[in-house]
Amino acid sequence: MSYFTFETLDVYRLAVQVARWMRTTRWPANASHLRDQAIRAADSVVLNLAEGLTRGGRAGVNHLRISKASAGEAYAALDVADFAGCAEKRAELQRIAAMISRLRVP
Repeated sequence: MSYFTFETLDVYRLAVQVARWMRTTRWPANASHLRDQAIRAADSVVLNLAEGLTRGGRAGVNHLRISKASAGEAYAALDVADFAGCAEKRAELQRIAAMISRLRVP
């Protein structure tokens, strides 16, 4: 049993997978600035998702908005970098953004 309900959500688990992929994937040498930005954005998706669902209320809604915007930022970084594996992760980030849009804060 988990104390935090967000741990059981598909959106949270997928966001964690994408964040870990960003960190462990080999990026082109000329895209190190995009890698750093993408890692921060992907981490922000996870962290703001967790905080928003834990806090609830208006503050929680704001964290979910930030989480969705960070998914868009990570998507854009992958779009610009455009190396093998990016298309699949962009699709996952679109899925994450769609799932965040359907969440309701306690």
